[in-house]
Amino acid sequence: LVRMKFLQLLSRKPGKLEVFFQIPFCQKPFPYMCLATSACLYSKKKKVNSYEQVDQEKYKNLVYSVTSYKTSAQTPETIFEEDNLLYGPPDKQRPPIKAETKTPKNWVPLINPNKRIPLLNSDSNLPMKISLQKTKMPSVTRILQQTMSPQQAFYLERWKQKMILELGKDGFEEYTKNLFLQGELFHAALESMFLSEEMASKEQREDVAVSGYLSSVQHVLKDISEVKALESAVQHETLQYLGLVDCVAKYRGRLCVIDWKTSEKPKPFLKNTFDNPLQVAAYIGAINHDANYDFQVSCGLIVVAYKNGSPAHPHFMDHDLCSQYWNKWLLRLEEYMDRN
Repeated sequence: LVRMKFLQLLSRKPGKLEVFFQIPFCQKPFPYMCLATSACLYSKKKKVNSYEQVDQEKYKNLVYSVTSYKTSAQTPETIFEEDNLLYGPPDKQRPPIKAETKTPKNWVPLINPNKRIPLLNSDSNLPMKISLQKTKMPSVTRILQQTMSPQQAFYLERWKQKMILELGKDGFEEYTKNLFLQGELFHAALESMFLSEEMASKEQREDVAVSGYLSSVQHVLKDISEVKALESAVQHETLQYLGLVDCVAKYRGRLCVIDWKTSEKPKPFLKNTFDNPLQVAAYIGAINHDANYDFQVSCGLIVVAYKNGSPAHPHFMDHDLCSQYWNKWLLRLEEYMDRN
């Protein structure tokens, strides 16, 4: 609007508008244009450095101390001083933190020093086989199941739910039923082998359910001799618990409680057998405090056999290792007794 009014004023005076438009075009050609990167061509205000406004004299000593320290060469002594300032003095020769070891309140030795040997028929070379009687005493298996650690119970339940999702509830029940059946057949085949001192019968070798397991333990059976008990009940007369021992025999010349286990997954280390070492230690202590047995045992053996026939993993437990698991068993036994 302002521009239009300006043009109207010029148009009222003759010649003014013409002069206004003619003057620029009547001049000489436009001068050449050039580009420059120099900052002097621009009128922008120079930025002010905030550090220039700081009182340099006031912080002169601080700046000097910092810069002089950083530029100096570090030595082990200065590094230790700096670490000491930042993190505190180091703990020299500090012993590693160990979990608190509990001691059983009612401690009973693994080996019975006062065991009396009963009058038994020494003429028979057959292994002992005492039937398991129903009593109010808890079994080793029951005690271990009810005192299972929360972590182990969590993994067991997770495995169970995973198998139910894959097989269904009925399929999982059938799967576990077959596992128990295979274990029973495997133990029965081993028992017949030890009693006859010969290889298993043709029917057992051809049985798909146990043939792989029997092939798996062949290299272990070569080291076993002098079988003293098979599928025999044991009872700790002092601690009042009982169990059923798979086998008591010599393994490479040392008398052991032998526990046969079946597995579909490899268990090359003793820690892979979970609570089985505690079970073996519990059986050893029961035999040593059971008057029905005229011998004592100080070692254990866990043999993990595989269905696919791959070589079984034998896990030998000497006296010291059995004593460690015996103390752990006593703690689990006390926990069970407190709960019940």
